[in-house]
Amino acid sequence: MQADEKILQKVNEWLSPAFDEATKEKIKDLIENAPKELTESFYKDLEFGTGGMRGVMGVGSNRINKYTLGKNTQGLSNYLKKTYPDEELKVAIAYDCRHNSDTLAKVVAEVFSANGIKVYLFSALRPTPELSFSVKHLGCHCGIVLTASHNPPEYNGYKVYWTDGGQIVPPQDGEIIGEIDDLSFEDIRFTPNEELISYIDKEVDEAFINASVKNGSFNARGKDDFKIVFTSLHGTSITILPEVLKRAGYKNVYIVDEQATPDGDFPTVKSPNPEEPEALTMALQKAEEVGADMVIGTDPDSDRLGIAVRDTKGKLILLNGNQTMVLMTNFLLNQWKKQGRITGNEFIGSTIVSTPLMNRLAEAYGVECKTGLTGFKWIAKMIKDHPEQPFIGGGEESFGFMVGDFVRDKDAVTSSLLACEIAAEAKAEGSSLYEKLLHMYVDFSFYKEHLISLVKKGMEGAAEISQIMIDLRNKPLQQINGSRVTFIEDYQSSVSRNMITGEEKALDIPKSNVLIYYTEDGSKIAARPSGTEPKIKFYVSVCTDLDIIERFEATEEALTQRINNIVLDMGIGA
Repeated sequence: MQADEKILQKVNEWLSPAFDEATKEKIKDLIENAPKELTESFYKDLEFGTGGMRGVMGVGSNRINKYTLGKNTQGLSNYLKKTYPDEELKVAIAYDCRHNSDTLAKVVAEVFSANGIKVYLFSALRPTPELSFSVKHLGCHCGIVLTASHNPPEYNGYKVYWTDGGQIVPPQDGEIIGEIDDLSFEDIRFTPNEELISYIDKEVDEAFINASVKNGSFNARGKDDFKIVFTSLHGTSITILPEVLKRAGYKNVYIVDEQATPDGDFPTVKSPNPEEPEALTMALQKAEEVGADMVIGTDPDSDRLGIAVRDTKGKLILLNGNQTMVLMTNFLLNQWKKQGRITGNEFIGSTIVSTPLMNRLAEAYGVECKTGLTGFKWIAKMIKDHPEQPFIGGGEESFGFMVGDFVRDKDAVTSSLLACEIAAEAKAEGSSLYEKLLHMYVDFSFYKEHLISLVKKGMEGAAEISQIMIDLRNKPLQQINGSRVTFIEDYQSSVSRNMITGEEKALDIPKSNVLIYYTEDGSKIAARPSGTEPKIKFYVSVCTDLDIIERFEATEEALTQRINNIVLDMGIGA
């Protein structure tokens, strides 16, 4: 088979003198003892997705290792020199708690330095939002963070940031990938110039902490009486977030000690992802022990946050990413309105798979809601492309939020502080964060969302995911749960089709493998293969009016049943 010949060709390349003996010995072992793993390791090259490049660590072109990251860095170095030919080039590098993150970060630093580029390397693990901040703070041309976010322990990754502190986007990402693809592994310069590598820590920490407190603090009342349980889920936020909360005036912060030590094995959780309810089990238990008002959990690189709050009956419940996003956005909009800062020129940011409630908020406050593809790099691009429009805040359903634009990526540090400010103030008023959410449903309509992630690993899984998307495109559903499909938005072909009239309109958003169905009853179902994990995701949103809070439980039950019926009708149950 042609594919086998290509794999064999790659394997032989990796057995050449350009690769070290340890790598070659591992490949020989795979040839002898694990042919399927050998195929998985070489059948393709790792690619940049929605959150940079992520993959399983190991040998091969489809794995994270010193050679795949070295080649990335060599290509990026070449691109930097072409883009800024007369400037002293500077980059910042951070890394998270994962296995090999520190050694891979050092390899990346060494390759940059070997190319004559000044490197600011964090001396120990740090949150991703601090790296985004440091790029602008230090006047760097580029930034790299070694992280696989919330992926399983065997993964690692490589995110690239540009001068504005945001991740790279088209056409720049394609130009950089072109530089990388033009290289062979023999072109990588691994011999470092140590004089060009400087280690950074406390000075940048101090600047980032001060900026987080400034942007996330709103002089909330009731801090002395507000109890918080915090877990870093073995990740990087333990280095910064407790100090941010302390400086903002929070005295009752209880840390989950069993999860406070950074550990790439994530031994106390199945997945270090605050999107997964199981990840916050220990934090919820501690919250009951100390009578906490709120639980906060962040993922390993501290760009996502999960929150639990007390409901009207005093029970701790987890909020989803859409709920957290609209609560924070509504609070920021209200603060800007009180301060007389809303002129109609401002904007908030969201994504095509996030809750439509963000659009309702924008309409109510007289600002624009810019909507982009999944991934915070698109919100960062909105800010960069529209400097004439003040950015208030924005988020996406996958538990990410950004307060202002001093960081140009998801920021669980500042967002955690903001959540505490909203909740502490609400408690001082005799209300709660949860009640604030219910009032929003009455004011703006009750939107309920649900995410289904179907894991499809390896070559076979990738083919299965591809076929699902092909079928949804070529054999479009006419009805979903008995409600007629009215519109289908296909972001791969950039076409929105009215299924009733047949009219088509162009979508003014970059192409992406996303398909969204809209139905007559207000339901929205988006299908999207993940750009960072072997998954296909279905985002279901339903809505209805809620006239009074007392009818919330019955209305929620009806919306939940509608979601269940949609999942059953489409055959997408996990």
